[in-house]
Amino acid sequence: MATLKFSDKTAKAEVAAAIRAIETSTSAEVVVAVRPRCGHYRHTDYLVGFALSFAALLVFLFDSHEFSIDWMPLDTLVAFALGSVLSAVVPALRRALTSRKLMRSNVHTAARAAFVDLEIARTSARTGILVFVSTFERGVEVVPDIGVDPVVLGPAFAEAVRALEAALRGRRTFPTFLEALRSLGPILGKALPRSADDVNELTR
Repeated sequence: MATLKFSDKTAKAEVAAAIRAIETSTSAEVVVAVRPRCGHYRHTDYLVGFALSFAALLVFLFDSHEFSIDWMPLDTLVAFALGSVLSAVVPALRRALTSRKLMRSNVHTAARAAFVDLEIARTSARTGILVFVSTFERGVEVVPDIGVDPVVLGPAFAEAVRALEAALRGRRTFPTFLEALRSLGPILGKALPRSADDVNELTR
């Protein structure tokens, strides 16, 4: 369970089951969208490439060993390419060297774009809720429609949202996320109870 990733079939099935369980007691409709990342962050790759090429140049200039001047430009360029590729293929390195503010902003913008693209607002009572996950940034954004008032839902809803946001920062990422997602059920059920004629208006 702890090793599950959001892209695994089992994980997708468990998220779908959690959503069904939530919606048995509430008129709110929950959609979970997972994206691998919300930005390209190529500038970080170039930064790592520049740092490695600069380090290589310092070695060529100041190391006691002799290096051919003719090969220095090419070697420096190779060091830049290696650093850029290293950053691109090692997510932890790229994430560590990328601005937290930029990543949060990208997740925030992408979540609201997904809210529109997935047509979360097309429920008759405007009670759709998007739980947007971006795995590279380890970010979660909860975007409720206008029929879901966080103020009315109270501190319990705010705490559940914080738990969802914090889930991706721990070791047991998916189980923690799933637990936080399930916690929305009683909170939404109390403020937005499911009616007898309630139908699912959002497809996933």
